[in-house]
Amino acid sequence: MIDLNTPLLAIDVGRGTQDILVYEPGRTIENSIKLVLPSPTVVTAKKIRQATGAGRPVFLDGFLMGGGANTGAVREHLAAGLPISATPEAAGTLHDDLEKVRSMGVGIRADPPEDAVIIHTTDYMEPELKNALSLFCVGYPENVAVAVQDHGYSPHRSNRIHRFELMRERLDAGDWDLLSLVADPPLADMTRMQAVRRQAPGALVTDTGPVALIGALCDPRVRQQAKEGVILVNAGNGHTLCFALKGRKIYGIFEHHTGALTPAKLQHYIRRLADGTLTSEEVFDDGGHGAAVRKPLVTNAVAVTGPNRLRLLPGACQAAPFGDMMLSGCFGLMYLWKQLREG
Repeated sequence: MIDLNTPLLAIDVGRGTQDILVYEPGRTIENSIKLVLPSPTVVTAKKIRQATGAGRPVFLDGFLMGGGANTGAVREHLAAGLPISATPEAAGTLHDDLEKVRSMGVGIRADPPEDAVIIHTTDYMEPELKNALSLFCVGYPENVAVAVQDHGYSPHRSNRIHRFELMRERLDAGDWDLLSLVADPPLADMTRMQAVRRQAPGALVTDTGPVALIGALCDPRVRQQAKEGVILVNAGNGHTLCFALKGRKIYGIFEHHTGALTPAKLQHYIRRLADGTLTSEEVFDDGGHGAAVRKPLVTNAVAVTGPNRLRLLPGACQAAPFGDMMLSGCFGLMYLWKQLREG
């Protein structure tokens, strides 16, 4: 059981949802305040589409944030023949290379056109969350932990390659310990994490994939499996991250895009990961991020968390830490706060 000494707001920002936990000392985790809301990129996309429907120009002003739905909405807006512009930082949401942003048809400027709908870009929706909690007389904790997926700054080469290279470097530097994938503060070129840190100084900001798997280990069944060895999978809305894990030692890892996976394909990758033969080239050439294997792990135990768990791995152990699968990432953030800030 995690025992925090101070209240904590944990926010796990995904592609489809942002999952939020308000932990208060003295309250059981099961009775904590919990929210599952549309992710910031989904909210931003809806605002852009509203402006498209109204035939209005759009100006993006704020911080670099995660892409996905908002990038799709930008392309739709431009395809409708409507102008869109952005500050340099907000434009970084669309691509690290601002020349490529311009080539999409997005103008880069400091100030909004006179008639534009101004849309704030951010992964950390602090005013909205404060307002929502205040309506229920819930105070906003001073301690904040946020998880976002960051590919790192890579304007001129594949960000999939860059992200996985950074993960491999962290593993090698940390002797392939599970917590070696967490940097506090985040690495300098993790621009998405750094944007959150500027908005929430002092926050613990880290990556969504590892924190979901760390949170899954709060499930006693999964924690027991990990003692002997387990294949641990986070089947998120955007990405699927998989560890071969024994204790806290990672034997192998791969990351892929969830939409490209079928149950059979994922099982194939899991088998190759466990027997130590999966290559990074195989995963990358299939549209994923990559793989890294230190040594084989002999195990038949497979545990899965994440919103796509039943679609991809219905026969695996369905991890539900504290009875709530959707909050796995938040529970991972709680564990990390205890280890890194209160430990």
